Amino acid sequence: MLQQKNLWVLLAMVNIIGLAGFNYLCHAEGKPHRIVLDTDVDTDDLLALFYLLKLNRSEFELEVTGLVCSLVHRVDGQQMTSFDDLVLCLLQAVTVSTNSWSDAGHGVSQIYDILYMMGRDDVAVGMGGEGGIAEDGHIFPDVGGFLPLAEQGNTTAGGCRYRQAIPVGLRGRLDFDSNYGLRKAFLPQVHNLHLGYGIAVLHSGIPLTLVPLDATNTIPTNENFFKAFEQNQHTYEAQYGFRSLKMTRDTWSNDHFYTSHYMWDPFAAGVAVSAMRRGAENEFAEMEYMNITVVTSDEPYGISDRSNPFFKDRDAPRFNLTKGGVHSGHVQTGLRDPFCFVENEKGRCEDGYTKEVSGAEAVRVLVATRAKPSPDRNSTLDRAFFKSFLDVLNDPRQSGRFNFTTQFPHYKEVLYKPDFGTKRLGKPVVFDMDMSVGDFLALFYLLKVPVQEINVKVIVQNTTMGIVVSPTGWANAATIDIVYDLLHMMGRDDIPVGLGDVFAMNQSDPLFSAVGDCKYLKVIPHGSGGLLDSDTLYGLARDLPRSPRRYTAENSVKYGAPRDTDHPELRQPLALEIWESVVKTLDPGSKITVLTNGPLTSLAKIIQNENDISSVIREVYVVGGHISHNRTEKGNVPNIDLDHYTELNMFLDPLAAKTVFESSLDITLIPLGIQRRVGSFPEILERLRKMNTTPEALFARRLLSRLYHLKETHYRYQHMDTFLGEILGAVVLAGNFSKLDPTFLVKPIKVLAEGVESEDGGVVTDEKQGRLVKIVENVNLGAYYDLFTEQLSSKEQSAVIGSFDEQRRNWSVPLKLT
Repeated sequence: MLQQKNLWVLLAMVNIIGLAGFNYLCHAEGKPHRIVLDTDVDTDDLLALFYLLKLNRSEFELEVTGLVCSLVHRVDGQQMTSFDDLVLCLLQAVTVSTNSWSDAGHGVSQIYDILYMMGRDDVAVGMGGEGGIAEDGHIFPDVGGFLPLAEQGNTTAGGCRYRQAIPVGLRGRLDFDSNYGLRKAFLPQVHNLHLGYGIAVLHSGIPLTLVPLDATNTIPTNENFFKAFEQNQHTYEAQYGFRSLKMTRDTWSNDHFYTSHYMWDPFAAGVAVSAMRRGAENEFAEMEYMNITVVTSDEPYGISDRSNPFFKDRDAPRFNLTKGGVHSGHVQTGLRDPFCFVENEKGRCEDGYTKEVSGAEAVRVLVATRAKPSPDRNSTLDRAFFKSFLDVLNDPRQSGRFNFTTQFPHYKEVLYKPDFGTKRLGKPVVFDMDMSVGDFLALFYLLKVPVQEINVKVIVQNTTMGIVVSPTGWANAATIDIVYDLLHMMGRDDIPVGLGDVFAMNQSDPLFSAVGDCKYLKVIPHGSGGLLDSDTLYGLARDLPRSPRRYTAENSVKYGAPRDTDHPELRQPLALEIWESVVKTLDPGSKITVLTNGPLTSLAKIIQNENDISSVIREVYVVGGHISHNRTEKGNVPNIDLDHYTELNMFLDPLAAKTVFESSLDITLIPLGIQRRVGSFPEILERLRKMNTTPEALFARRLLSRLYHLKETHYRYQHMDTFLGEILGAVVLAGNFSKLDPTFLVKPIKVLAEGVESEDGGVVTDEKQGRLVKIVENVNLGAYYDLFTEQLSSKEQSAVIGSFDEQRRNWSVPLKLT
């Protein structure tokens, strides 16, 4: 019998389950079995990928997909994709599932690097497409896998109804995006990413082999296997796989790793491969045919409680679904959906359950029921698959060629720290950023301002950069590595970088703070022009030199970890820790200037943590907010159906914005209106072309040229000028008012944060309850463009290492000693 599994457990599985089904359709006598791998790039997926890559290519040929490649999709019996589409899909390559344990930009980068290490650059890699589903249910041909079907609209932006069960930070997406920090420490870096897109639909119409949790839970990663793996690391892939597994163990939340962690996806890959060879006579699992279905809604069917997106506010259900049918019931709305909880009883919601049924909705599927024991009774490895896995990964044939350090004969790890000698350093500045592309351009500018004027400290919130980095905006938390790389390029490895909260205020779950809602973050696209591009810096992140500093999951009991890892000294500091260290190093009478370029999450937490915030902060420059003078001046919150007059940074964490603007801080606001007036790509690009070239100016020109080209040629990129406006805060903070000639207004400002989506984050003038704020009303536009481009083109405080290509050249020849 298939056990019913709850949402949190189900999300741990990745769909390698369709592999065996492909074989029946595509295997020709005497030809290799063709495998399409659909992966969400969590750690055990990497073990499965290595296992498949090492198989005999005369027998098995791997083609990898991620969330994308489509099988045949039926809705209420209606076939949505043709058999010809299926065969075409099989000729594609690897797709990355991007609505589960990893995020698109980071997941696809890791796949590319693994394939490069393994000498398999011939394997194409794809992700979810940019298409959507129209209100009438029409599915566009390039519909993507960034969102589940229930959340898919016309864009790649959407809610996290189910994904919110996955932790966002530690032991969640942050650690899988970076593979606990091992990805950049170990894997060689392929230079150019070539992102491909496919379409992901699953189920029905072809033979399937299912490897459910019932089966994978019978093959725990026990201590004997772990020790055997530790003693058998004879290839680069085995080394990377074991280190990944070890970090999983060392950061496991309790002391039961060996009995609560399972060989989920590697075992599924082994079962699939054996099914291709032998059908139901599987080497690694006991198999049984069952009639099953996947539950999509909860009884009673036909109710109208507005929870079901296929029926909500619709005269005709989406996809022509049947009113009162099995898809018409309640759909779980979130982790604490009251419908799903019954006092003193088992929860009633079954969304995503796989169970045996009879009747028209049943599908006959070959199901793995449990892992087979080892045929060698004298072996310490008690499951048949364990020996196969270790043998395959350690086979010297088709092995990895090198790791990051061994690919360069003269690799040397160097940290660059400036010597300012007797220079008197300027005012201390903390930059709080969400790692949007505009934030990186602003960071370049701040690092070029003479240190006698400003002394930069960085806090990075998960999506808001500081060098506090805030991951509550345009980028995911693991993108902090790009901050480290940029600082390395500029010779500023001395600047500490702190990671902020991964949730906006009051958005984490009250009982389990590692998970939470995306009420506001849902407006950011996951695909083009959104998180995918921010996490890869629009494909240019790999052109930056690679810093020895990086995010790592290394941790210690001292900071609340369940145990010390091998190198707790490398632990990633948090935003508040960096803030406290900056405060402690202040000279007597000195105060900090803060520039915020994203959601105000980190600054709000700092305010709540300080007894007298005005005693340590001199002034705050806030890039954000929109003061609308008439009904035609709309805000810039994307992908929302309401008449909105709100600016995005305020919207992404309205409660944090309210906290900051109600504080006693001296605030200068750089609002959306003036940001829009300085958003001319031609003006800034023309000046950069005429200037003397520094590595940072050249990189900025390439990045801005790419943004401008995308804006001019693709409808998904019409908001690119938003990022030009984000540079203005850094230019205003640096001063030079004699050229910039700014004008200011002072108004009593209030931020709305009452939980009303159409109003939250709104900035209004309120004579009674508002606090006086200085607002930048205008600047000399030509001077603004000149100041930015001249500073980046200056030879002073310029890059010490210009690019990754320069690093590669340096590491390929002996180090010259002077």
